[in-house]
Amino acid sequence: MLFNKIVVLDGYTLNPGDLDWSCVSSLADNFSLYDRTAENDIFSHAAGADVLLTNKTPLTAAMLARLPSLKYIGVLATGTNVVDLAAAAAAGICVTNVPGYGPDAVAQMVFAHILHHTQRLALHDEAVRSGHWQTQQDFCFTLAPLMSLKGKMLGLVGFGNIGRQVARIGTAFDMRLLVHTPNQPDLQDFPSATWTTLDAIIGESDVLSLHCPLTPQTDQMINAQSLKRMKSGALLINTARGGLVDEAALAAALQAGKLRAGLDVLSSEPPTPDNPLLGAPNLSLTPHNAWATREARQKLLHIATANLQAFGEGQIINRIN
Repeated sequence: MLFNKIVVLDGYTLNPGDLDWSCVSSLADNFSLYDRTAENDIFSHAAGADVLLTNKTPLTAAMLARLPSLKYIGVLATGTNVVDLAAAAAAGICVTNVPGYGPDAVAQMVFAHILHHTQRLALHDEAVRSGHWQTQQDFCFTLAPLMSLKGKMLGLVGFGNIGRQVARIGTAFDMRLLVHTPNQPDLQDFPSATWTTLDAIIGESDVLSLHCPLTPQTDQMINAQSLKRMKSGALLINTARGGLVDEAALAAALQAGKLRAGLDVLSSEPPTPDNPLLGAPNLSLTPHNAWATREARQKLLHIATANLQAFGEGQIINRIN
C-alpha cells in the first residue's frame, strides 16, 4: 500500500546524513522530510499527511484535531510522551513506537561512564599531553585513585533489555549484581544476581545504574534522602530519563565529594544555563546520545519502517495506544 503523504517532522537526530530515508519515502506518493519542526510550524508541516513520523516534536490533542487526514503516527523512539495517546485513540489514529533498537548502544555508554570514573582516563590523558609524565621520576603516575570493578556491587534499577545487557557486561567484569524492579524478574540467566528492594539497592551498590521509565512513582526517585543512603564514593549512572534524579540534590552531593555520577540525560534537554549539574565536580555528562550509534539508528529506522509497512498491510505491530 502506498500512503498519500508521509511527513518526517524531526529526522535529523535519527539520520544526520549517514542513513537512507528511501525505505520510508518509497511508501508514499508524497514524502516530506524536516530536520526539525518548531512548535509554530507543526501544522504547516503536518497538514494533509496521513502518516507523521516524530521523535521529539509534540503532537497534542489540539493539534491532532486539526489533522483530519491523519491515520498513523510513528514515534521514532521508545518513549511516547510526545503524543497525546488518548486523543489519538479517540480519533482513530494508530500510534506506534520503536522498542528494543539500542540496548547494546546504551549499555556500552553505561560502561563508558563507569570506566571514565574508575580508570580516570581523561584526567591522565590530559596530564600526559600537558607534559606531566615527562617530569616524573618514575615510569608511571596516578593523579587520582583507580578502582577495579571485580567484586564490586552493580545495582540495576529496572531490568528490561538495556538493564539485562548492562548486567551481562557487569558479569564479564566479575561484578556482583543487585536488581530492583516492581515485580520479581526472571534471573535464570544471571545466577549471581539478587532481586532486592529499592532502599537496599541504593544503600549497597558501588555502582547504581538507572534503567526504569519516568512515572509519577519514579519521578526524582534519586533525591536528597536516597543520596544520603548511598555509599561514600559510589557512582550513580543515569542513561534513562533525567527526571529520575533531583538535579539540585545530586549537584550538592557531588560538590560535597560524597559520590560521583555519569549522566546521559537531564530533566531539560538541551539544559538551561542555570542547571546546577553543569558546573558540578566528579561528574561526566554526555548529551543524550547513548542511543545514537550508527548501528542502533539503522535498526531504529528499520523497525520504524516495518511498523509502517505492517500498518499499510492491515497489521499492527508495536502499537502503544
